[in-house]
Amino acid sequence: MMGTQTAPAQLFYDFDLERHVPSGRMLREIDRFLDVDGMREALRPFYSHMGRPSIDQKLIIRMLVIG
Repeated sequence: MMGTQTAPAQLFYDFDLERHVPSGRMLREIDRFLDVDGMREALRPFYSHMGRPSIDQKLIIRMLVIG
């Protein structure tokens, strides 16, 4: 089953990602070069309609690029 990312902007109560990632960091520039808009529709035939939802495909691709 195809899942989506629904995490809030602030993941933990005392931790703010915006304050910890510097503004000039390469991680903030990924969206400019990585076009993942059509990925959900391209991958839809490979996911079942039954079962547990998967991790959002956009999140997986971003994790692989960063890693």
